[in-house]
Amino acid sequence: MMAKSRHGSSKEIPEIPFAAPAGTPAGVEVMSLAELRRRVSESVLTRPQRPDFHHLLTLTTGGLRHTVDFDGYVLRPGSWLWVRPGQVHQWGDLDRAEGMLILFRQDMLDAATATAARVDDPHASVVTTPEADDAQALIMASEHLSHEFQALGRLPLEVHRAALRHLLAVLLLRLAHLTAPADGPPPERDETYLRFRDAVERDFTRTRRVEDYARLLGYSARTLSRATAASAGLSAKEFVDRRVELEAKRLLAHGDRTAAQISDQLGFVNPSQFSKYFMHRTGQSPIEFRRAVRGRGRRT
Repeated sequence: MMAKSRHGSSKEIPEIPFAAPAGTPAGVEVMSLAELRRRVSESVLTRPQRPDFHHLLTLTTGGLRHTVDFDGYVLRPGSWLWVRPGQVHQWGDLDRAEGMLILFRQDMLDAATATAARVDDPHASVVTTPEADDAQALIMASEHLSHEFQALGRLPLEVHRAALRHLLAVLLLRLAHLTAPADGPPPERDETYLRFRDAVERDFTRTRRVEDYARLLGYSARTLSRATAASAGLSAKEFVDRRVELEAKRLLAHGDRTAAQISDQLGFVNPSQFSKYFMHRTGQSPIEFRRAVRGRGRRT
């Protein structure tokens, strides 16, 4: 598995690169939570970390609280947690849970599968809970993948890796298309919302004004607000602000840039404006947030 940090500073949330176990095909790994506990110390697991690969987790027994991009989720048997590269996540108490963990690099998938499975979607649900028939299909797909991962040596290495790639594709395609978010069915997302969402992802460091996005996309601000409310359940302005807030939190938690440097990177006029914005959004100053999130990691 993974656990080497690219940075030596204990002040930063470590970036975790994928490291395949010796003798196994690079790109994917399947293990139980019991094996994870044996291989990685609790003090390492419970610190915030930022992997450059995907985590898929489903439980068979117990419960687990997991934090992803500073939001807490409770995972129960039958649900699936998907942490994507670049997201900051933190494990909860693993002693109360058993289940299966699947780690994979995105280059394990062909481009068509990656697109169809929406692996690049930064707005995808972190936790999904399938209905009964879909749940059984996911269990079968994950068990088949696990069996193939454990069967190294029974096929030529390249054939074995190809089998893993195809079985992983089946699991991800089912997970992306045959499940519903844990809090209910997914809302309808029309083209207006999708265009706005993509524009925000591309330009949120340049502008936080809904009017600018409306002008860029050829809609009225009212149209964008209606589409975002219908698809995401919040106003267009709140959608932009949440994306800016998330990036600010990631930069503060992960790196050693000063608040002034982060302010400039996110397109604020000056550090004072950024500090006021962040305080309004979170109730903390940028430095207070940085100290708090890193303090949680050091206490484990």
